[in-house]
Amino acid sequence: MELAKPLARALDVSLRQDVLQRTRSTEAQTELDGVSRRRNVRGAFALRAGIALPEHVAVLDDVMTTGATLAECARVLTRAGVQRVDVWALARAPSPRG
Repeated sequence: MELAKPLARALDVSLRQDVLQRTRSTEAQTELDGVSRRRNVRGAFALRAGIALPEHVAVLDDVMTTGATLAECARVLTRAGVQRVDVWALARAPSPRG
């Protein structure tokens, strides 16, 4: 939220932090590879009840590693009827090779 608030203000867009909720605990992703990260977060988020969504949503992350969590959030949003989901990441972690 420390990053999202000034960004939303500067771009004059609304900011919501109550749209998605975590439905189950997940394993820490730090030591997981890309495939394991996707499995780890699959089904871990849901739309909060009673939320009206616009056609276009941006999801913000401070650091994107594999994109697994962002992809799962985008999947939930598109299944709920959002026509366009943009992902805004402020930093991209290097891909682990080796």
